[in-house]
Amino acid sequence: MSKPFDIFVSVPPGFEPLMQAEMLERGFTGATAIAGGVTFKGHWKGVWRANLELRGASRVLARIGGFRVFSLGQLDHLSCEFPWAETLFSDIPVRVEVTCLKSKVYHEKAAIERIEKGLRTSGIPVESDADIVLKVRIENDYCQFSIDTSGDALHKRGFKEATGKAPMRENLAALFLRACGYDGNESVVDPMCGSGTFPIEAAEIAMGLAPGRERNFAFQHLASFKPDMCEALKQAEPRQTDLRFYGYDRDSGAIENAKGNAERAEVSDHVTFAHQSISDLQPPEGTKPGLVMINPPYGARVGNKRPLFALYGTMGEVLKSRFKGWRVGVVTSDTGLAKASGLPFKPSKETYSHGGIRIRLFQTDVL
Repeated sequence: MSKPFDIFVSVPPGFEPLMQAEMLERGFTGATAIAGGVTFKGHWKGVWRANLELRGASRVLARIGGFRVFSLGQLDHLSCEFPWAETLFSDIPVRVEVTCLKSKVYHEKAAIERIEKGLRTSGIPVESDADIVLKVRIENDYCQFSIDTSGDALHKRGFKEATGKAPMRENLAALFLRACGYDGNESVVDPMCGSGTFPIEAAEIAMGLAPGRERNFAFQHLASFKPDMCEALKQAEPRQTDLRFYGYDRDSGAIENAKGNAERAEVSDHVTFAHQSISDLQPPEGTKPGLVMINPPYGARVGNKRPLFALYGTMGEVLKSRFKGWRVGVVTSDTGLAKASGLPFKPSKETYSHGGIRIRLFQTDVL
């Protein structure tokens, strides 16, 4: 595939504009937000970069080709003629997933059988539990082949071995930080940090660390992969920063988990975690005002909602009285809980999907 091809970066619904902004900032020319993600044209190096460098992405799909199709017989014939060997190895199995929409080919199981036959005809093994996934979308009589080049979802950076009851995914944390205007040039405090996602993510951004620097990807098992070229993309030295990042939690076990996660991410020199309740929160000594970023419990996921109104009220009083000059971002699924904080939130209508729950980011200007 010497010509540029379409590359699709997926994100949960609602995050598309934030993902597009990150991609344009990182030099992915022509990045265009569409439903479910952002698309751009590029080569395999662009696929590698997207997986390695994009903090907000969920997955990266390479659109390796497609054709018009109006019957199962035609799908059978064209799948057997497709140049699979340009992308796939003959000794690495593939799993096929098919979605059919508004097309004459509408039987997904039958479509899978025809496409699997085409792969086997080209010498590509097929297994139902293979790590390499060929995603096929037959919509309006057009069959589009895409390879999932990520493997494990990209929020799995490879550092968070320990999590709490309701962890914030790393890619969503990065997108929420971006939505709050965080660019790596200010300190971040999270008074309900759980496993430490927000402080760790903020520290990595400040240090210029690539989110995928230590993990493996599905693209490493494709015929297009060039290890030396990909390794060269990882060679950037961390930026020097004097900023510090802070996480607190009333659960001592969560704090121990957060410390271990920070050590594995190699940001522990810039992140401080401590066992502390929200009522004891104070601005870190010697730290200029920055961003307070919180993903508090919101009932829909953890425990009963009724006692949370008092918690949000305490949170709001502490921040209003002690954090003058700071901005605040709060992620919650419940507008009533957000209002219970008494914080002067800006109008917020956009909602996002997180684990099947619709959540919203509430932000303040400088307190």
